[in-house]
Amino acid sequence: MSDVRITCITKSATNGGYEHITHVGSPQFTKNWTVAEVVASIDAATNTFFVQASNGKRADVGVVREAGKRPYIRTYADGYYNDNLLALPACA
Repeated sequence: MSDVRITCITKSATNGGYEHITHVGSPQFTKNWTVAEVVASIDAATNTFFVQASNGKRADVGVVREAGKRPYIRTYADGYYNDNLLALPACA
């Protein structure tokens, strides 16, 4: 199992609606991964994912499942889900 640091994100086009993360990037990837690929990897326990703040603090990435919605990823630190992924820069 690899421990993968996510360093960038790609968001959907908003077109006046709600934007969401579609892909994530890491120096460990040869291509950006879709959120579905990250969810599948977490579910299969083949990789763990995290982001690291500028202060060095780690926030693990987990899967959130809400009724009627597709699973999505979110960071989890200090016992709470938060939006650390949205603070990452856009992938090139």
